[in-house]
Amino acid sequence: MLVSDGFHFVTTLDEVPQGTNKAFMVEGQDVLICHTKTGEVYAVINLCSHALQKMEGGRMRGYKIMCPLHGASFDMRTGAVTGAPAYEPIKVFPVKVEDGRVYVQV
Repeated sequence: MLVSDGFHFVTTLDEVPQGTNKAFMVEGQDVLICHTKTGEVYAVINLCSHALQKMEGGRMRGYKIMCPLHGASFDMRTGAVTGAPAYEPIKVFPVKVEDGRVYVQV
């Protein structure tokens, strides 16, 4: 569902509890919604830039998400690489949360 400002409804916070992440298809993009232990919500592409592995289920620590295959880590806020073996950033998407509903702009 498209919202007037270009954001698409993806899920609710209940579907992605704090400290977890879950992938959703949004307008043809495989988007990983990351709900940190502190309650912040980020959206990144569900694909590691190192070995093209799905990021879903990767451990999260602070603002970092780690690829489950080789442990490459990325900043969920910017997509920047924070740990080897990756050297290319990943794509991030603007997110907003309203009334427990998560919206992403792709």
